[in-house]
Amino acid sequence: QELLAVLLGKGSAQTDVMTLAARLAKVIDEKGLGVRAEDLTGFDGVGEAKATLLLAAIEFARRRIKPAGVKIETPADVLPLIRHFADRKQEHFLAVTINGANEVLNVRVVSIGLIDRSPVHPREVFADAVVDRASGIIVAHNHPAGGLEPSAPDKETTRQLRQAGEIFGIPMLDHIIFNRNAYFSFLESGLL
Repeated sequence: QELLAVLLGKGSAQTDVMTLAARLAKVIDEKGLGVRAEDLTGFDGVGEAKATLLLAAIEFARRRIKPAGVKIETPADVLPLIRHFADRKQEHFLAVTINGANEVLNVRVVSIGLIDRSPVHPREVFADAVVDRASGIIVAHNHPAGGLEPSAPDKETTRQLRQAGEIFGIPMLDHIIFNRNAYFSFLESGLL
């Protein structure tokens, strides 16, 4: 949010720059790398020039950070892509789509929930995976309260998503629960 505020420079007469940055961050989180200028220009204080600047910054980061695609070989390889969600006050359920070479296609926020749960439906998780023509998907969510032990609903969600992935032909490769300091992998723990 602070980095977006720096790029924006100022808000509008009705909205301060931090509030505007928070609203834009939510849209960018939801759209991932698929964010477009028209997604941003609907906000008071963001015209074509600011939207173009923000999209250029996102594209610059994408090209510099993963020029040939980030390759996922272990569950820990996903953490740099999602770690910035660890400090959120609500659970964020994320989907990382993967191509046949195990390279990341996109990282998206599927749902935002409460402090201790985030409702998620297979339809929402796999909708963008189908659009991305993904070969696999890794799901993850933060635990704002800190603990990493999967709850009964976490286990049930994992079971449902695994079944849905089999139907879609897009296997769910892992479900990761993370906080600021550590992570829990269903794959590494033998629960997948």
